[in-house]
Amino acid sequence: MADNTPPKPGTRSSKLPSFGGLDTPLSGRKRIFPKFSPNPDAFGNATEGFARFMGTPQFLVYMTIFCVAWLAWNSFAPKEWQFDSQALGFTLLTLMLSLQASYAAPLLLLAQNRQDDRDRVSLQQDRQQAARNLADTEYLTRELASLRITLREVATRDYVRAELRSMLEDLLEAQEELLASDTAEGGDGEAPREKVREKLKEKRDKQRNPRTQQIPKIRPQTQSTGQPSGKNQPESRN
Repeated sequence: MADNTPPKPGTRSSKLPSFGGLDTPLSGRKRIFPKFSPNPDAFGNATEGFARFMGTPQFLVYMTIFCVAWLAWNSFAPKEWQFDSQALGFTLLTLMLSLQASYAAPLLLLAQNRQDDRDRVSLQQDRQQAARNLADTEYLTRELASLRITLREVATRDYVRAELRSMLEDLLEAQEELLASDTAEGGDGEAPREKVREKLKEKRDKQRNPRTQQIPKIRPQTQSTGQPSGKNQPESRN
């Protein structure tokens, strides 16, 4: 059994203080100073505005005027009014320009990084738009191909008209054959009627071609005498 007796007051306990299990994270350390976290958008906009102004001719003109005025004042003004001695090589002006250059370089880099992020996002959006356009184009291409395949099986107006004309010619030809057979056999025309029907069916099956929709050839309509009818018949002279 474990010994649960408390240690005597004067003796050092051999047990170390418990910090919890390995799966228990430690609490964060308290900061002495508060964390400084400025607004990145506002700071980035201000940085980009300053970087853009540094790349303009106005900044160069103002900087040139400032340096010329500084040098002229500290060179030709009375000794009591000068604040940057010429003998020391304009040390204060040199320090100011060095400080300005040391701050300008990080600001320019920050503005360039923001511009790179915007370019990356714009490029990604352009790629997505190009992928959508490609998918739409492929879809329209497939739809047009299926429409062309479907239109091959659709009867056009000229095809229907040609079929009706050919059918009318076949009917007229069958009617002439039936009349000729009736007059030859004296009224009993059941067998010739069946032959004419079978002949007409075979002829229609040969002419029908729905895949290519070939327009059947139309022969000129003839009368029982064998002469063309209508306008092609020559007029009789008195």
